[in-house]
Amino acid sequence: MLAVRAIGFDAQDPLSVLEVGEVDEPVVPDGWALVTVRAAALNHHDLWSLKGVGLREEQLPMILGCDAAGVDENGDEVIVHAVIADPDAGDGDETLDPNRSLLSERHPGALAERIAVPRRNLIPKPASLTFEEAACLPTAWLTAYRMLFTKASLRPGDTVLIQGAGGGVATALIVLARSAGLRVWVTSRSAHKRATAVELGAHAAFDSDERLPARVDAVMETVGRATWKHSIRSLRSGGMVVVSGATTGDDPSADLTQVFFLQRSVVGSTMGTRGELQRLVSFCDASGVRPVIDSVIPLHDVRDGFERMLAGDAVGKIIFSVSS
Repeated sequence: MLAVRAIGFDAQDPLSVLEVGEVDEPVVPDGWALVTVRAAALNHHDLWSLKGVGLREEQLPMILGCDAAGVDENGDEVIVHAVIADPDAGDGDETLDPNRSLLSERHPGALAERIAVPRRNLIPKPASLTFEEAACLPTAWLTAYRMLFTKASLRPGDTVLIQGAGGGVATALIVLARSAGLRVWVTSRSAHKRATAVELGAHAAFDSDERLPARVDAVMETVGRATWKHSIRSLRSGGMVVVSGATTGDDPSADLTQVFFLQRSVVGSTMGTRGELQRLVSFCDASGVRPVIDSVIPLHDVRDGFERMLAGDAVGKIIFSVSS
């Protein structure tokens, strides 16, 4: 079958260790299911894997990809939950399982014609969602859903600041926040991405570090060092920064006086649970909210998608279509 693999690590030129070619069919252990992939999504996680973050030499070659939607061996249309937890961990929050991993970290990933996953990780795909739309949900959109509604517990009428418009998580945050009745503000250094954010539903878009008209109830932070000071100082007293990434660096000045004196909270968030993904899917099905797709590219042309992400040109999710 056709698959996309990391065959080495290169922090400076990650695409030099990207391979597209034929591989053996997946091994399907007891309790797992075989899914024929119809669509898979690209994430920054895949670029980090090529750079050597989260993988070891002995795990190579590794099939990349966290997100997939397809058809199981029973003919059911399904969405794959990407968090692989310890089967003995019970029904708690699998993101807190110290032994958890994402697809493509310990187990072959989703950028392939077929994938083996634990059967409990399959969620029915509603007919209202295309395979391409469904493939957007398990990583970026689930991360956004958990940040807004589980971690920050935001309610209609609250004001949220989303740092770094344009990426998959930021785009999901804009659409979900607006659909839930929040006042949505975003930042970006790119005038084009600011304009696109407003088209997607943001009430206002600001240049990075620009002073806001008022302080906000919560900040959704995925950028890290470059926006951290702005995030902390944009919060109202008692407000919350929810952090799910640090693409510009994870070591900013903590600005602790701003945190303790004004009783602001800093909360970490990683991916989401199977239950949260099910609620997100149900929300999209019932509300008509749909993921924003930047482009759909055949799996055999996967390098084009990686190059687009690496260049920072994408707005929304880059999807790879897989022939049935």
